[in-house]
Amino acid sequence: MTAVPPPPPEARPVLPARDGRVAVRSPLAEAAQQRRVRARLALATIGFAVLFGAVGLRLAEKTIINPEASRIASAPRLPRPEPPVSRAEITDRNGEVLAVTVRGLALYARPNLIENPRETAERLHAILPHLDRERLVERLSGPRVFAYIDRFITPQQMERINALGIVGLDFETAERRTYPKGRDAAHVLGLVDVDNQGLFGAERWFDERLRTSREPLRLSLDIRVQRELREALAWAIERFNGIGGAAIVMDVHTAEVLGMVSLPDFSGANPAASPPENRFHRAVEGVYEPGSTFKLLTAAMALELGTVQLHSGFDASRPIRVGGHEINDFRGKNRWLALPEIIAYSSNLGTAHMAMTVGPARHREFLARFGIARHQRLPIELPEAAAVLLPGSRDWREINTMTIGFGHGVSVTPLHVVNSIATLANGGIFRTPTILAQPEGAEREGTRVISERTSEQMRRLMRIAVTEGSGRAADAPGYFVGGKTGTALKTNERGRGYSENRRISAFVGAFPMNAPRYAIYVMVDEPKPRADTGGFATAGVVAAPAARRVVERVAPILGLVPETERIAQIQQTIALPLQPPRPRAATPATPGPRGHAPQPAAQPAAPPALGPRAPVPVEVPGSPIRRTDAEPRMPAPRLALALTPAETGRDAR
Repeated sequence: MTAVPPPPPEARPVLPARDGRVAVRSPLAEAAQQRRVRARLALATIGFAVLFGAVGLRLAEKTIINPEASRIASAPRLPRPEPPVSRAEITDRNGEVLAVTVRGLALYARPNLIENPRETAERLHAILPHLDRERLVERLSGPRVFAYIDRFITPQQMERINALGIVGLDFETAERRTYPKGRDAAHVLGLVDVDNQGLFGAERWFDERLRTSREPLRLSLDIRVQRELREALAWAIERFNGIGGAAIVMDVHTAEVLGMVSLPDFSGANPAASPPENRFHRAVEGVYEPGSTFKLLTAAMALELGTVQLHSGFDASRPIRVGGHEINDFRGKNRWLALPEIIAYSSNLGTAHMAMTVGPARHREFLARFGIARHQRLPIELPEAAAVLLPGSRDWREINTMTIGFGHGVSVTPLHVVNSIATLANGGIFRTPTILAQPEGAEREGTRVISERTSEQMRRLMRIAVTEGSGRAADAPGYFVGGKTGTALKTNERGRGYSENRRISAFVGAFPMNAPRYAIYVMVDEPKPRADTGGFATAGVVAAPAARRVVERVAPILGLVPETERIAQIQQTIALPLQPPRPRAATPATPGPRGHAPQPAAQPAAPPALGPRAPVPVEVPGSPIRRTDAEPRMPAPRLALALTPAETGRDAR
């Protein structure tokens, strides 16, 4: 076996061979390998340098040479949502905001940390002058650990208070209910307390709804109508130096209240600036004798029950004497009066006779159809709505039917009166009034209380009361207003008897009478006589002109255009003569020859277009009733029942 020579000293073992021998790499080969590795590293370095250089140049171009906005930076930023306020908005029927809750700051104190309460109170009072100084000292004193100083302050006030550097004063997020329209609709909206809880008005009735739902509460009010209604009522009150008043505009087909005003009123934004008695809501909370406005209900009752016809009449030539008092007419005609004349001339005597053809029992039942019953309130969404004051069934005697027939001896709210007239005008459907906006075109359910025929007759009677009667000043040309004035004395301060110088003057009606859309009520409380009105303060000179003012301003807002070019044509369709012609009486049947049936009587002539149905026979109790279309007069018995002075009828109109 041949021996292997040893490797040279500069040779290095590299890898063992397969046969166990060691392979040796020469220095030249190793140097070549290193050069190749260096070249590869240099190439990689150059590649990475070029790559990073390109990236760097691109970044420099985008950020320094030609910067572009970041997509994130340019994306729209949504405001951070705030938690919803604790009470929903209230709007009118057109979406105008009437009540809204706004966020602010509340100032509170930790009295146990305040060193000098009086000095602190002085410094706070300079910033918050509406706070009472002594009450402020009281709240800042004592061992209490918490006391509210002001429930709502502005950011500017907060900065000034912070600058005082007083230890023990701090702030928290607060809410405040505000009323952007000021005094408009103040009584309908109502108020909330410091904890945002409803006190009265819609704020109280819908309190839970407003606290649990974020959807705005949409009322039936039209703030434009509300403003015009308030201005017209304020004009009448100022002109006659009244102590207050009420006014209402209502849709006759839905009973939605489009406007409701009570004066004096208050500002919802600053209720403390008005005396507490200004919160009294005359339109739904006050109950008053309606006076002659009630004669429309009496006429509707007699027509509907068939005890009178349009051509019927009563003797109004002599007063009705009951006990030591008498019922009389204000500037009476002293003669027989047909039904249209009774309404146009506002005859107490004729109305009393007409009411007695129906009698007490049916009188009570008929009024109840209109929501006018003892201790009954109309279910409108206002918690302060008052109930009717009427005699009980045991106390309701014939004299009550006579006086209530012309609006004395009964006390109702203005809302009762205007809702009743809306029912008379709309075809005879009674609907409960509402302050909630109804869906457009929707028809509210109602109850028929009189026939369409009676409703049509009443529309003509209401129109003649304006064209020929005491309501002339309410006639707005082209709008065909119909209605009735009413003046009633108020009870004296002791509640017994009536005061000669304190009265309610009101007008109630609807328009246009050829196609009624809206009912209106205007009332002035305790108007004073004026020289330019002949020393009178009755409804014809007080409330009727204000009603015309309302119609002329409100009707265009509601989309009604005056029909001035067709006044004569339209008036002819709703006209009614003061003395409608009486249908011809039937001639007696003539007996035929013996053995033949008697010949029928001749048929009477056709009644007028609005002639009512044949009267239903009724029992008329012994009372001072004198109907000229009946049998000859009989002496009227005297009733031993005293009347109050107001029932004499001196202010019936």
